Amino acid sequence: MHLSEIAAAAPGKPAVVTADGGRVLSYGDLDQRSRQVSRLLARLGVGTGDHVALLLPNQCEYFEIAWGAQRRGTYWTPVNWHLTADEAGYIVRDCGARVLFAAPETADLAASIAASEPELSVFVTGGEPRPGLAPYEAAISAEATGPIAGEIDGAVFFYSSGTTGRPKGIRPKHGFPPFGSPSMLALLMNAVFGFGPESVYLSPAPLYHAAPNNFSLGTHRLGGTVVLMDRFDPAGCLGAIETHHVSHVQFVPTHFIRMLRLPAEERLSFDVSTLQTVVHAAAPCPADVKRQMIDWLGPCLVEYYAGSEANGITIINSADWLAHPGSVGRPVGAAVHIVGDDGAELPAGRDGLIYFEGQSFEYHNDQAKTASALDDRGWSTLGDVGHVDDEGFLYLSDRRTDLIISGGVNIYPAEIEEALISHPAVGDVAVIGLPDPEMGQLVLAIVQPHDNGTESPDLAAELIEHCRARLATFKCPRSVEFVAELPRLPTGKLLRRQLRAERAG
Repeated sequence: MHLSEIAAAAPGKPAVVTADGGRVLSYGDLDQRSRQVSRLLARLGVGTGDHVALLLPNQCEYFEIAWGAQRRGTYWTPVNWHLTADEAGYIVRDCGARVLFAAPETADLAASIAASEPELSVFVTGGEPRPGLAPYEAAISAEATGPIAGEIDGAVFFYSSGTTGRPKGIRPKHGFPPFGSPSMLALLMNAVFGFGPESVYLSPAPLYHAAPNNFSLGTHRLGGTVVLMDRFDPAGCLGAIETHHVSHVQFVPTHFIRMLRLPAEERLSFDVSTLQTVVHAAAPCPADVKRQMIDWLGPCLVEYYAGSEANGITIINSADWLAHPGSVGRPVGAAVHIVGDDGAELPAGRDGLIYFEGQSFEYHNDQAKTASALDDRGWSTLGDVGHVDDEGFLYLSDRRTDLIISGGVNIYPAEIEEALISHPAVGDVAVIGLPDPEMGQLVLAIVQPHDNGTESPDLAAELIEHCRARLATFKCPRSVEFVAELPRLPTGKLLRRQLRAERAG
């Protein structure tokens, strides 16, 4: 599990290969270049427990920088580069990042963030020189490549969308042990998902998401190879599996749907026989879609339910799922409890809040939110609702009350509502998710106009553009519906569940 030991044993072995085969990063180069990144951070005064941020697309340099930050003992935060400058800048400021790494594709965004953060050092992995943004390659080339004594293991520090419209940092429970100390995730990947030194893991999703990030670094800890797609497309994904003899891959249900929608002749023309484990998570998978995937690929699908908070996990293989369709499995490690509104544990078959008995977590700079996720027994919840059956298999009934999951991405209505209510034509607004066969859900804005009679297709288009100027595109409504009045209790509480129920058909 020590990167340098793996590199010493097989320096030429590919650690990362781009799906198109255009770039290969060997373990020897990954080890040396990550040491250079670590030394660069040291020269900038970044030490154990300090923070750096990565504003990077899927590219080989991502792993050089991630491992360099890891072996320097830092907290490091991947930032979604599809966010607006205000949204991404908030994360960089909130985590206290002292260094930001960007790419040519994200240089404009990085420059915008840096303009308001004069103490922030910014490095760009290529492209034309820009004022205030230092060239990454030149910076690390000046650093030595040899061993570093006393290295400390850092930790990735993810941000999860918040119900108040601002993301919340999830501070990991981390003691900064020596670099190369055992990783619980890598041990789980080995024991449950069958990862090992011969594994070839395909990452078709952005590395700023927790799952592809963690599984990629876990693959490295076990000495395997990561095949990296810059973006998902169904035929390209299947071609990468065939070309690189992929053994492990992780998808969200939207990926399944898009692959299944390929013409059967095209889809079945790819040789995917090397697949040993197909992992999926992040959003509920329609039962008919999962059955089609098992029929196509065989009983190699393994589903898990967990959150970026890493407070617990449930896992289910194909055989158990076929016997318990719709379940997300049984807990591995931390026990699951279903709790009612009165705090009492509920029996099998009854819906309630899902709590894990295991490791708790802390939201950065938000004691109130942390406290709301814990009970007096030390159990923690992500706010999801579900039940267990008599055999202990967990079923999700609702993924956090207001959460919209579109294409495996979490979207919270509150920040969209906040953007829309600032428009002078909007008197009241509610945002919900509508079922969609491909994306899982699509964002719908239900608007009560400030002046009844002003609703029109032109106003709907104007409101969507209003959101696009303030939010990341993937968060913006796909459609706008106008109503005379939104349902609210006398207390002002919005009856969002009623809105969803009225549109369920």
